[in-house]
Parts: sequence; C-alpha cells; structure tokens
Amino acid sequence: MPVMEESISVRIPWLISMNPKQVGALRRAGIYFVVGYGGLVLVNNSGLELDNMWVAYLPMFIAVYFFSRWADAKIASRSSNQSKD
Repeated sequence: MPVMEESISVRIPWLISMNPKQVGALRRAGIYFVVGYGGLVLVNNSGLELDNMWVAYLPMFIAVYFFSRWADAKIASRSSNQSKD
C-alpha cells in the first residue's frame, strides 16, 4: 500500500504550480484547437472548390476566434462561481 500513497501524492505536480493565467491560456488554446479543427473539417468536406480557399477559411477562423473567446469567458466565469461556493 505505501506505493499507492506515493503515486497519489506525486500525481500531477506541474498542475499545482501553474498560475491562473497559464491555465486560461491553455484552456483557450484547447478550445481554439478543437473548434478550429472542426471548422477545417467542415470546410474541407463541404465540397467547395474555390480558386482561393482563404475566401472560406478566413471567415471561419475569425468566427472560431470569437467563439473560443466567448466559450472561454463562460467556462472561466462558471469555474470562478463554483470556487466561491
């Protein structure tokens, strides 16, 4: 049993040392990656055959940016409300 206690105490030491700004930046990057990848899959599988695909990519990436900022703000406010309770 001592091995199990040791593994629990050193499970994720780097998460403890992260400040809230680092956590927020990683959360935003994760949201942007997931939603951006989904947008790329959607645009690439849509059947669009434009001469310049940036006509489709640019608005999609702008929308992904604003959505990720909005989603991050919602997640951050929800987590701060839970920590106050």
